[in-house]
Amino acid sequence: MIADIIEKIKLHQKRSKAALDEIVSWKTINSEIFNNFEKIKTIDTFIYRFIKLQDMMGEKLFKIFLDEIGEYKDNMSLLDILDKLEKFEIIKNAYDWMEYRKLRNQLTHEYPNNEDEIIEGIILAIDVYKEIDTIFNNIIRYHDERLK
Repeated sequence: MIADIIEKIKLHQKRSKAALDEIVSWKTINSEIFNNFEKIKTIDTFIYRFIKLQDMMGEKLFKIFLDEIGEYKDNMSLLDILDKLEKFEIIKNAYDWMEYRKLRNQLTHEYPNNEDEIIEGIILAIDVYKEIDTIFNNIIRYHDERLK
């Protein structure tokens, strides 16, 4: 079961990373991107995959992972789950993941007249992506070590 979720997340990870690499190659993100349809498509791809990556991890992978190592209970809140992941050094700080969720929610709302806020959200998502990628790789590493 966990292997299936990991493979699905790897797909989102691969596609989001490709879009991220393209965005980073632009050297700067400013309001001019909104006049370039190809750049808009790349940003939309990154945001979509970033959200899918975070959703699958937060809603599925974390629970399945904790269940696999005997640490999950049905009545656990997201904060309880995050605290357990922090205890196992999968995530650095449970509070950070809650902030990532806020960013995720911000990115799902489009406000056409607030380009600065959209750009700020994109830049923050790029920074957060690195941490989400690290968390995912920590779970894979922990999982693989247990299989040895």
